[in-house]
Amino acid sequence: MSFETAAIGRPGPARSYEVTEEALGAYAAATDDLPGGPVFAIVPAWPTIAPSSRSVASEGARRQVVHYEHALVVHRPLDAGRVLVTRATPVALLSRPNGTSLVIRAETRDEDGELVTEQYVTEFFRGVETSAMVGERAPSHPQTADGAPLATVTHPIQDDQTVRYAAASGDDFAIHLDDAFAQTVGLPGRIVHGLCTLAHASRAVRAAAGVDDPRAVRRLSVRFSAPLFPGETLTTDVWRVDGGYEFSARVGDDRVVLKDGWVEVA
Repeated sequence: MSFETAAIGRPGPARSYEVTEEALGAYAAATDDLPGGPVFAIVPAWPTIAPSSRSVASEGARRQVVHYEHALVVHRPLDAGRVLVTRATPVALLSRPNGTSLVIRAETRDEDGELVTEQYVTEFFRGVETSAMVGERAPSHPQTADGAPLATVTHPIQDDQTVRYAAASGDDFAIHLDDAFAQTVGLPGRIVHGLCTLAHASRAVRAAAGVDDPRAVRRLSVRFSAPLFPGETLTTDVWRVDGGYEFSARVGDDRVVLKDGWVEVA
């Protein structure tokens, strides 16, 4: 298990994607939401992110990978009919306690070159060590709110949620679909995709903010702190703070699965 530090800073190939009503609808159905949610931005970007990760991390290391953090800025809505071009670049490889972090930056632009979305994907390779400290962590928003939340919203996670999400997003990594494989990498069973969890939490923040239109979300970031499993109930706590909303999400009273959550709406 190893990492190729020479790949840091080297952009991968561009990938084109046409947004369709069918793709927007499928993603909405997979996340139990309305079409146009901000997390759909991963769909045109995903085919560029996995190869970018593989350019740095060996296949052995990738068996130990989990999605650790995600930060997203939406500059323009991802409407049906828009043709997008995405390029991903690994921008940091960082030694961490108990493993290694890889940060990938993906930029999605329209045909005229105007920026549509930018997102930072931070992967964590559990138990895979490196001495490298190249680049910097992705932008983050540590939670500062205290006191009672503005709202607490619950969403049940369906048993087939990971299957639907994999089909709609293109992320068919076996830890989300195969209990036996998940157990071989130290998990108790298949886990819900981090971005599917985030899509549910984003919907909870909109509900707390009284915002119906998913396209109103302009900025979204979070840290994935523990796995969520199919069949569980996700509880999202939302606080109103200057400039936006902070949130965290949990299962029961004490298993926090999302932390340092931040949302800005138009």
